[in-house]
Amino acid sequence: MNNIVTFLIAIIIIFFFIFTFNYYVSDKNISTVKNNRENLESKILKNTSVLPLLPNDTNDVIEFNSGFDNSNEQNFKRSFWELFK
Repeated sequence: MNNIVTFLIAIIIIFFFIFTFNYYVSDKNISTVKNNRENLESKILKNTSVLPLLPNDTNDVIEFNSGFDNSNEQNFKRSFWELFK
């Protein structure tokens, strides 16, 4: 009984790969893939031509922080090694 089940599973797996390969190399699938690849550029151009152009509203948004020039007066004691105590 165990050999029959194993044989049936092996046959199912083999047929799965055969049918998948046959579909992959079929003329219908190849023509569909070629058609999609050829139309891709025209679809991209069509979709990008209708995109709205947003105005620039980022003037004077970023302010430079000059706080790095001021050295920090407080020197804190490092307590990393005290964590192991």
